[in-house]
Amino acid sequence: MKEMVQNNELGAHPAHLAGQTRDLRSLWNYFFDFGGESVDRLQPKIDVMEEKDSVSVVAEIPGIKEENIDIKISDDGYLTICGEKEHSTETSSQNSYFQEISYGVFKRTIPLPFDLDYNMADAEYENGVLNIKIPKSKLQKQKFKKVSVRKKGMQKQNLQA
Repeated sequence: MKEMVQNNELGAHPAHLAGQTRDLRSLWNYFFDFGGESVDRLQPKIDVMEEKDSVSVVAEIPGIKEENIDIKISDDGYLTICGEKEHSTETSSQNSYFQEISYGVFKRTIPLPFDLDYNMADAEYENGVLNIKIPKSKLQKQKFKKVSVRKKGMQKQNLQA
């Protein structure tokens, strides 16, 4: 116990060491990641789900104004979501005790899994969640045909309903 108190007096308190680790990590990122750490924080998390007649894409992009979101779908089936989270107040880093909120521009491109009718795509944004619905093309809907499995020796016409 006495050693813990002595170490605390010498500045070896766990909180003090955590600050040094964070400072070292920040310095490393400054020289070697070229700001990539803050860009990654803005990348939206995305879910892509197939529904009967469409594909739904849900992206979490909190803190971004609707007018700062740009969505594009390329002819070769890539969805790109771009946006900018604006810094609402100008503060000096000297006045900040702690800063984790990221500001800046992001761009996320994902491949779409089906032949879709891009002209009929629709997007809604509410409470930091972007919902994009893209209907499947008529060609995509016709690409799949259910194949019935019959018992060996049964005739094909008996399976038609």
